Amino acid sequence: MMFKLGLIINPYAGIGGALALKGSDGAEIRQQALDMGAKQLAPERAAQALALLIPYQADITVYTAGGAMGEDLARQMGFSTQVCFQPPAQSEPEDTEQTARELIKQEVDLLLFAGGDGTARNICSVVDETLPVLGIPAGCKIHSGVYSVTPKAAGRVVEKLVKGELVSLHAADVMDIDEKGFREGVVRAQRFGEMQVPAELQYVQSVKMGGRESEELVLDDIAAHVIELMDDEIFVMGSGSTVAEIMASMGLSNTLLGVDLVQHQQLLAEDVTANQCLQAIRDKPAKLVITLIGGQGHIFGRGNQQLSPEVIRAIGRNNILLVATKSKLNALNGRPLLVDTGDPHLDQELCGLMPVITGYHDQVLYPVQIPQ
Repeated sequence: MMFKLGLIINPYAGIGGALALKGSDGAEIRQQALDMGAKQLAPERAAQALALLIPYQADITVYTAGGAMGEDLARQMGFSTQVCFQPPAQSEPEDTEQTARELIKQEVDLLLFAGGDGTARNICSVVDETLPVLGIPAGCKIHSGVYSVTPKAAGRVVEKLVKGELVSLHAADVMDIDEKGFREGVVRAQRFGEMQVPAELQYVQSVKMGGRESEELVLDDIAAHVIELMDDEIFVMGSGSTVAEIMASMGLSNTLLGVDLVQHQQLLAEDVTANQCLQAIRDKPAKLVITLIGGQGHIFGRGNQQLSPEVIRAIGRNNILLVATKSKLNALNGRPLLVDTGDPHLDQELCGLMPVITGYHDQVLYPVQIPQ
């Protein structure tokens, strides 16, 4: 499976730091820094992260903006590169935002960016929580929680994703400070939103001594997370014991080997057919809650044929909530999750990294593939 890596470099990030300009926001400050001979460090920092991925170049395609915003470095380092946006010679914050929009359209597995808090703000304004992001620290201000501790650390996290290892997802705050106030000795930090950030796998939810999951507590946590998401949408509840635990937490009966419909935490219909499900959700917002078959890894095509290609398309990939314990995922020994819907085009659309809810506000990214 080809890993689709989105890349955005703010070539002017951090250029005012060494010159005591307290940041690089604004064309005037940027030009002042350039006139003073500032060195553009962001491409160099991005190169440190990408260097760790060189052994995996056959498995990675880099999607990026033209020129200094990513294309030049990616091609120079030998990566297969797709340019999805052509910025002007001197890029501006709106070019970062437009590149992010294009990367969302490309359905990249991860958006890796080099910059500072201003860059994070620009990306957050577009991406929000629609796809995982990871920042390479390259700016004067690094107050946000979306950055790796070092450029190489960012490369290590991406390496884990490319290799198919379990990598947790968590929501991290995007922060920025008022540079004008900062130059006057006043620090005023403000929160601008959250983005989903990958981190190394850590058992932070419902863990017993020794780092082993408590299955019962973890299932309770997964249920609490999914129930918290329930609003006006119709929730299509798939088969399996993990989904059954979510239904039990709401006090609802469950069709263990079937599909039920829930709205406002109330049972709408039990053991529906594919056509009944399609009619119920047609032209209505809906989410699908499914788990995997333990040991096999199938999420579609084994025992849940009620979830037809038409039903899955009506719901949409971004509205699929995969649920599983980390121990269940680890039991796959690195094998991907599998899709076999009967529609080859849909199977291809479902491939790639997908978040799996593994606890309360705890998710991991896991690869989905077509059976070979």
